[in-house]
Amino acid sequence: MTGAGGGPLVRFRDVEKSYDGRTVAVRGLTLDVLQGEFLTLLGPSGSGKTTTLNMLAGFERPTAGEILLAGRPVDRLPPYQRNIGMVFQNYALFPHMTVAENVAFPLSVRRVGRAEQEARVAKVLATVRLEAFAARRPAQLSGGQQQRVALARALVFEPSLVLLDEPLGALDKKLREHMQIELKLLHQQLGLTMVYVTHDQSEALTMSDRVAVFRDGAVVQHGAPDELYRHPADPFVAGFIGENNLLAGTAGGAADGKLAVTLDGGIALLTMPGGPIAAGQRVIVAVRPEAIGLAPEGSDNRCEAAVRSVIYLGDHQRLIGTLANGAPIIVKVPLGVGVAGERARLGWAASECLAFAADARDNETINKEWSDP
Repeated sequence: MTGAGGGPLVRFRDVEKSYDGRTVAVRGLTLDVLQGEFLTLLGPSGSGKTTTLNMLAGFERPTAGEILLAGRPVDRLPPYQRNIGMVFQNYALFPHMTVAENVAFPLSVRRVGRAEQEARVAKVLATVRLEAFAARRPAQLSGGQQQRVALARALVFEPSLVLLDEPLGALDKKLREHMQIELKLLHQQLGLTMVYVTHDQSEALTMSDRVAVFRDGAVVQHGAPDELYRHPADPFVAGFIGENNLLAGTAGGAADGKLAVTLDGGIALLTMPGGPIAAGQRVIVAVRPEAIGLAPEGSDNRCEAAVRSVIYLGDHQRLIGTLANGAPIIVKVPLGVGVAGERARLGWAASECLAFAADARDNETINKEWSDP
């Protein structure tokens, strides 16, 4: 695992958090953060990821369980005693201070001598390539430069851990993508341990050594980005990590490791089971848009779709179609292929799609997918 070079630096053990004694914001959290890794907490709004970060930072106290930092319980330690750097979404820079003064602030409150302050500030500004901006104020900087100042301030006192709470959320798309790469390279250069919160799946896939996916206050799966992308644990992860076509149906029999599924409306498929599934059980089938081909011969699964729209995306295009049963489907294809209003013959291998046992929450997801293709 790139970036992770040691044992656990942080350990969550059966951690729970409730604000009112009834509603649980985080439940049964048991998770390690390895020394030197870039771990992303990913999930939709209200899933518990920011509450988890705030408990680690010391801004919130767990209702139950234990948080260990470098083997020491920190549940009751105030934030300033945890040696943790923090980068917020709005940067929280002091507008009346220069860049150098903002970066030096954590050192001044720790009563570090003036000469050492200046040396550390110069070093960290050089690390984030802002040494020429030391005398400017935040209002004179771009969004990306302000983000780097906030990062420099979090690094200057040499913390054991850096926490980042959606720090790129205020940036435009192009700058955000650039800063993703900058942050990842800085992490690799310094060998830091970073815990990053985001609801942006592409951000998590781009930057992380490991991703923990949150849903309803619990981690439903964690692992390397490619592991989550190729082997999601359930329909929620399959739909949340990357783009996926989610199709509802009923399981049939299994043979040679493959599961027969009949989609609602009668379309027959061969899939790989994503877990124990009994014949007659309701399932959700997940197939990636890039796994679907046009008019492929010899595919395990073949069906027709009416092409409703063709979307140009520079290096490829997407066909937005509808299967015979009314289910929407998206296919990634090369440029110049497919015309809106035509019918397309689609096909994909059984090994490229997963069937999951569906529960009530998953059926709600499918209904939303179907109602808003």
